[in-house]
Amino acid sequence: MARDFELEKVRNFGIIAHIDAGKTTVSERILFYTGISHKMGETHAGEAIMDWMEQEKERGITITSAATTAFWAPSWIEERKDKKNQYRFNIIDTPGHVDFTVEVERSMKVLDGGVVVFDGVAGVEPQSETVWKQADKYKVPRICFVNKLDRTGASFERSFKTIIDRLTPNAVRAQIPIGEGENHEGIIDLLTEKAYYFEGKMGEDIQVRDVPDEYKEDVAKLKNELMEKIVENDEEMMEKFLETGNIPLEETKKVLRKAVLSNEIVLVLCGSALKNKGVQLMLDAVVDYLPSPLDVPPIVGVHPKSGEEVSRKAGDDEPFAALAFKLQTDPYVGQLTYFRVYSGKLKAGSYVYNASKGVKERIGRVVRMHSNHREEVDEVYAGEIAAAVGLKQTTTSDTLCDEGHPIELEKIEFPEPVVSMRIEPKTKADQEKMGMALSRLSAEDPTFRVTTSDETGETVIWGMGELHLDIIVDRMKREFSVEAGIGKPQVAYKETITDTAEAEYKHIKQTGGRGQYGHVKIVIKPLEISEDEANKKQAKNVSRREGYEFINSIKGGVIPQEFIPAVEKGVFEAMNRGILAGFPMTDVSCELIDGTYHDVDSSEIAYQIAASQAFKEGAVKAKPVLLEPIMRVEVVTPTEFMGDVNSDLNSKRGQIEKMEERGHNDTVIHSFVPLSEMFGYITQLRSMTAGRANFSMEFDRYAIVPRNVADEVISLRKK
Repeated sequence: MARDFELEKVRNFGIIAHIDAGKTTVSERILFYTGISHKMGETHAGEAIMDWMEQEKERGITITSAATTAFWAPSWIEERKDKKNQYRFNIIDTPGHVDFTVEVERSMKVLDGGVVVFDGVAGVEPQSETVWKQADKYKVPRICFVNKLDRTGASFERSFKTIIDRLTPNAVRAQIPIGEGENHEGIIDLLTEKAYYFEGKMGEDIQVRDVPDEYKEDVAKLKNELMEKIVENDEEMMEKFLETGNIPLEETKKVLRKAVLSNEIVLVLCGSALKNKGVQLMLDAVVDYLPSPLDVPPIVGVHPKSGEEVSRKAGDDEPFAALAFKLQTDPYVGQLTYFRVYSGKLKAGSYVYNASKGVKERIGRVVRMHSNHREEVDEVYAGEIAAAVGLKQTTTSDTLCDEGHPIELEKIEFPEPVVSMRIEPKTKADQEKMGMALSRLSAEDPTFRVTTSDETGETVIWGMGELHLDIIVDRMKREFSVEAGIGKPQVAYKETITDTAEAEYKHIKQTGGRGQYGHVKIVIKPLEISEDEANKKQAKNVSRREGYEFINSIKGGVIPQEFIPAVEKGVFEAMNRGILAGFPMTDVSCELIDGTYHDVDSSEIAYQIAASQAFKEGAVKAKPVLLEPIMRVEVVTPTEFMGDVNSDLNSKRGQIEKMEERGHNDTVIHSFVPLSEMFGYITQLRSMTAGRANFSMEFDRYAIVPRNVADEVISLRKK
């Protein structure tokens, strides 16, 4: 089977945004206008194609990212039904809720471009900033779509200003709305200086007219601003623009495309997906300005054996290289492994090499996903996103490649979970099923963890928030028929030290025959390392993991080299058990400065025990403290309830950062509040505001717990 689409006509992009900005509604319009669906599914009616999980339909939110393939010919092409004029879109609709941020993270890793959707009333919201940073991290070119301009209180200009102030100074208007709120009629494109109206039952009939007289002055001014921003990126064009004041449209688009691809310009478009306005023009902009796989720099990885840097260009003739970015359990075919092909091609039934695990795996079947529907294909090519059936050992972030040309791509980094909950099966039969269900679900979601409590032997599940764990338990019940009882959500506290301390421990045990002897002297101190220091310290005697550093300063072999890893292991184990309340410790630097050994009795286990005990003694002297997750909380409340909400946040140890007006009668309160105070907050908030306020929160940082609160947490933990 030959490739059915040229690589330059492929666009891999994601729809990303804060919860309730209208991402899924935008995705549903895309499916309708591209002919994939013939009926528009509405999120509020539980009929959205991209929200296929039962939990998504019931709650009206996106929980898991859904992929689909669609075809689009730009609206300025006359022969739009001719396949040779069409572009292939591989689209991922991502969740907006912070608890499911993992879905955005892994999608950004494998996508070439992004459409960032904003609520025209709210503008930039907390999760908008989070997804923007994720796109920045992977240098993903993007365009903005200010949605919901039909809503009362919508303001394109205010939303645009929040993008400039909070996200990027490179944003520039490419369109402006004709009317807002109930008067929203259409859109003016600044480059073409034309007005677009979307008529017909579903807005499919686009009428192009002259700009209404009352907008002509604004359009001339804003077009000039846009042109100035564009010509800044091309000296020749700048001279031409200054001389003539006019540049041909095709030439302008070419330079603009280059600027968008290099993130020098971020175009801001507008419309209302619910009222079927502006989505087709946004798709035209995806074709014109977002990258094809050929516009993206070659993917870089390392040779799994030599560690040398290796790169792969996007092309079918290159050796095969792909990244597995998501696992999903399908009730009909078993486990699906989603992957992005960066180079080469892959045939169903062939073998691939998993460079991350060092094993060969057989690809049973290859399918293209349309939300939860599968389309079986014989072969996939460079630049495509597909799913494989039959991979047994491949997990999220593994590299699949040609065994003759191995490459290991950079892994996806995932945030640490901040909430835990006890879970236990209700019957003996549920016990076995629960183990399998938890194993499957943790393989699917890298931010969901399962541990066993050392003290009680209970199973503890960890996630990104209450909603995350609630969905997990619900999925266990529905998909795996597991009935389980759950405890209250718990905060993922951590411990650290605030001072420097020295400690020494000698472990001697005589039991008749060979004894045990291990003697270490260590210095522990808070870990505060700048990037420059970290680079300087990447020497052979420094071992570093996140939040922990071990320095070997042993001279003259007073402790033989073969026992040093055992010392580090002992320290790391003691850190994981904590000092104050058994919570894992973080941000600690431990230096091994001295010790002794015995020719006969010294052993790895003896040094491990000695290091563990020395660390415990040192940590007690180094003024240990408890750390708690602090959340960035944004409350949107009617102004009349602002005082009550402020007082309540203060009573929760919250710090109010700032307040601002939104719309005609709403106030937005930005604050930082400890996670432990936020359980069940939505119920309290609604009861004090007659059900009219709402809030969103995301993890910000860990901070020291006040002494009185820490004492309470420690005593409860000891009970």
